[in-house]
Amino acid sequence: MTIMLHRPHLLKAFGFVLLLLAVPARAQVAETIAHHHMIAAANPHAAAAGLEMLRQGGSAVDAAIATQMVLGLVEPESSGLGGGAFMLVYDAKTRHTTSFDGREQAPASATPTMFLGPDGKPRPHFDAIPGGLSVGIPGVVRMLGLAHKKYGKLPWARLFAPAIKLADDGFAVGPKLARTIQNFRRGASMPDIKSHFFHADGTPLAEGEILKSPEYAATLREIAAGGADAFYKGDIAQAIVDAVQHAPNQQGGMTLADLAAYQPKERAPVCGPYRQYRICSMGPPSSGGIAMLEILGMLQHFPSSQLHPGTVSGTHLFTQASRLAYADRAKYLGDPAFVDVPTAGLTDQTYLAQRAKLIDPAKDMGTAEPGSPPEKHAQYSPQVSPVLHGTSHMTIVDDTGEVVAMTTSVETAFGAEIMAKGFLLNNTLTDFSFQPVLNGLPVANAPAPGKLPLSSMSPTIVFDKDNRFALSVGSPGGPAIIDYVTQTLIGILDAKMTPKDAVAMPRVLNMNGNTSLESGPGVDALAAQLRAMGHTVQVPQVEGSGLHAIAKVKGGYVGAADPRRDGIALGD
Repeated sequence: MTIMLHRPHLLKAFGFVLLLLAVPARAQVAETIAHHHMIAAANPHAAAAGLEMLRQGGSAVDAAIATQMVLGLVEPESSGLGGGAFMLVYDAKTRHTTSFDGREQAPASATPTMFLGPDGKPRPHFDAIPGGLSVGIPGVVRMLGLAHKKYGKLPWARLFAPAIKLADDGFAVGPKLARTIQNFRRGASMPDIKSHFFHADGTPLAEGEILKSPEYAATLREIAAGGADAFYKGDIAQAIVDAVQHAPNQQGGMTLADLAAYQPKERAPVCGPYRQYRICSMGPPSSGGIAMLEILGMLQHFPSSQLHPGTVSGTHLFTQASRLAYADRAKYLGDPAFVDVPTAGLTDQTYLAQRAKLIDPAKDMGTAEPGSPPEKHAQYSPQVSPVLHGTSHMTIVDDTGEVVAMTTSVETAFGAEIMAKGFLLNNTLTDFSFQPVLNGLPVANAPAPGKLPLSSMSPTIVFDKDNRFALSVGSPGGPAIIDYVTQTLIGILDAKMTPKDAVAMPRVLNMNGNTSLESGPGVDALAAQLRAMGHTVQVPQVEGSGLHAIAKVKGGYVGAADPRRDGIALGD
């Protein structure tokens, strides 16, 4: 990767808050209106690549592929070829919605005890990063190949052209990438991170400097010419295996056979009602769709007027439903190939009505207990998930009305902090529970060979009462994604907020622990009222959402991007 000094400027360092990078919000949020097609993505270069494909008559899936290839270059700390993704696709011609699972997979060398220390106790989470041990088999490239085979219109190779040109010519480092490098204190100690994102004198790349990546361009040319097989076999696969097995520390056991055997899956999405709407999202191995439908299924037993974001009642009721959903998530959710996930039971409307009765409108319930959904399921002990952020989201609508909502990730910032052929490798295996057995019971999300770690990614598509496309939304944010996306849905569907206002509003989190409020006007008064109701409240500087939304409006679409990141909505 080549660095060219264009505009030297070192950003002021921000501290980590709740394991998230503090990000100054922009004062204004751009909202875009389009009549034919639209894309909202986390970086202007990536969104422009997707728009280019849409203008050439490409499908939403075509645009997603072009966008992902650019994101891996301009936002490498969040997603890329070495990670995984979940994609929801709505086919307007058939009015059918499906999902594609490109989640990273544990190699054959994984064991249930792989993240335990010498004393038999779980290691601190960040002790397992960086290095090769945490790297899962990347899934995004083969998943995109599967989606393109079914929904692509443009030739596969054409979709790589914008990213290849940008990698060859260079791009100005954006605010988010520069900010992340600046805050990445240990980054310069890892050889790949140091050589790609720091100067020879140890100073980080700054916003505005021109960054070229001929190695990434060469990798893209191989995949463009040879399809997904070029990634999972041959010299790219060998480079991945070498990086994992010979990492500077914590070497992993991934093999060429692991890569060659990887297969993405097309799955039915999880769908459920919310008032007059029908909402579809990603099912297991993501917990996002189920948990979101649980929260909404409970909250629809309260009037919309009581749910408005920013109000005491809206914040309190949301946090209580979120507590109950996260309690169920911790106990029951995992890879459906290994765990009998009670999907139908957890989203059963009678069950959710019973759970809603546990919500006291005047008092915080404290730590919620998991429920007993009406479906046969095994007994598990609950896990606790960390808050990690190395994820991105895009949503796209093409000329035919085909919709894509795709959340893509390398797990935490810069993934495992090792690289192969110009791209970062993920650290997704740390999404497994580090403790495989608790209180004598297995944990649903324990590591195992060939298993997919639990995710919270929640790419979402909403349909109106006539089953027509109404809205698409998604976000990065680790386990907090569920709350970010659900809160945005409530803002748009209940409070009738515009997408611009909904993605920008202050975030609220309760993952069955403390209530976290994003700092902003009026937050101190809100926090005081919640504390009086029994909440333990934290007010961090900012939360790490990166929401992108597109809504159907009369005559076209309106889209918006989260002001906390570099995203943009573009359309014609």
